[in-house]
Amino acid sequence: MSIIEFSKRQKKIVEIVKKNQPITSEQIAESLHLTRATLRADLALLTMVGILDARPKVGYFYTGNSIQTFIGDYLHKIKVEDTKSFPVIVSEETTIYDAIVTLFLEDVGTLFVQNKDKYLSGVVSRKDLLKIVVGNQDIHKIPVGMIMTRMPNIVFVHDKDSIYDAALEIMEHEIDSVPVVESIKDQHGEVQYKITGRISKTNITKVFVEIGKE
Repeated sequence: MSIIEFSKRQKKIVEIVKKNQPITSEQIAESLHLTRATLRADLALLTMVGILDARPKVGYFYTGNSIQTFIGDYLHKIKVEDTKSFPVIVSEETTIYDAIVTLFLEDVGTLFVQNKDKYLSGVVSRKDLLKIVVGNQDIHKIPVGMIMTRMPNIVFVHDKDSIYDAALEIMEHEIDSVPVVESIKDQHGEVQYKITGRISKTNITKVFVEIGKE
């Protein structure tokens, strides 16, 4: 994943144009004590991404799109398939004890549960497991299928959804992560969901760290 990183000079150019528009490349260069040739690539980039607008024989205008707007647009363009991580999956028959062990060994906050046909059937969170442990139940005998949140009450995303959409689902539902799924029709013609990955708060944080590397 890569993102255009705006330099200090490019940010300064935007500020100059905002204050003095319309302004020619010669005037911008003079303000920065540089040559037009030196600024040519910067102006081309800022025009290409839509922050500046160039009009022949008039000069440069600020379009109203900020660098923050550019980043926002970029988040809508990043696809889930480019940022998802490996899902941690258990079966409905997995015991609570084994689920807890898996949770800690894999260092995740949510386990995705699949049925015998290998389709998504539920999710189990740390909170779900904690509740059953506090209740003094026999965690060696109870399967996760007894306590999991079942379809259709599961929030999920697809590969072609944006990372922004995934972040929105996580925030709105106050959950740790969402499964990434592929929609498949089974032998009865009903839509089922195959688990292909997960998007967590960590995945989303990594995207913002990448954006902030400048």
